[in-house]
Amino acid sequence: MNPYATYKKQAVNTMTPIEVIVKLYDESEKQLHRAINFIEKKEYDQAHNALDKSAEFINALRSVLDMNVGEISQNLDSLYEFFYRQIIQADMKKDIGIIEEIIPQISELKDAFTQISKLPRDGAVTKGSILSGSGLNS
Repeated sequence: MNPYATYKKQAVNTMTPIEVIVKLYDESEKQLHRAINFIEKKEYDQAHNALDKSAEFINALRSVLDMNVGEISQNLDSLYEFFYRQIIQADMKKDIGIIEEIIPQISELKDAFTQISKLPRDGAVTKGSILSGSGLNS
């Protein structure tokens, strides 16, 4: 196995649930920036791939929400659904403007979860308040 791939897998396996969420936001944001670059260069296949990856990261964020918790999870779910639809629209239209509208929102959420990740480990989120039982809340 590739040593870098082994390292990445180990790094993800040792991350806290909140660190994984921050990483998903970060990767989604990076892919959106890549998509803008590819669209500007008229490299539409590459733009599609970047947007598709970003959508996968958004879906991963959505999949770990615990919808039984309440309003915060429901609001995040609505936001993730919005981001997903916007990414699909941007891909269909190759519209940089749509991408540029959602990047700051994703960045704000990433920053918020980054702040949460700095809280003491006994915080409610790390114990599973908005995260489902999908393995991210241990």
